[in-house]
Amino acid sequence: MTQFADLADIVLRPFADHPDSAWYAAPPGKWNSAQIVEHLALGLEWSAAGFEERRARDPMVRRPRTLPERVARLLVMHMGWFPPGLKAPSRAIPTPHVERAIAETRFRRGVERNLELAQLLLPARARDLFVKHPRLGDLALSEWMDFHVVHARHHARQMQARMLK
Repeated sequence: MTQFADLADIVLRPFADHPDSAWYAAPPGKWNSAQIVEHLALGLEWSAAGFEERRARDPMVRRPRTLPERVARLLVMHMGWFPPGLKAPSRAIPTPHVERAIAETRFRRGVERNLELAQLLLPARARDLFVKHPRLGDLALSEWMDFHVVHARHHARQMQARMLK
């Protein structure tokens, strides 16, 4: 959970001193850094909302992972590799015009919300409460938190490439 608690530092700290104009630069057809942070915030909100909605339910059993889910888990979670051309789920697509400050605030709130859920649910519900990830299958809260770290690192590299040009 320490890495997850450092998520804001991973995503925002390296770019804190960059001017706003750098946050809105992007190659044609790609998200700018403000949109990337919004995308990450949407994912944090999505998983947190799922756990909040399910936390009062009876214990759950994880559905068996399909072959594509097992392959995606290996590539993403163990290798940190997101296949090129992979499209974000519609619920995680940022709007065309995202204000940097709003995206940052939303992202920080998403991190805080997930940390609060971890305090409420872990370790008691670590193995019997799941929210489905669209590519990785059912994930427990700690697995979602691990995903958010891997996902954030992936996008922080993209942000770095955009802001250093």
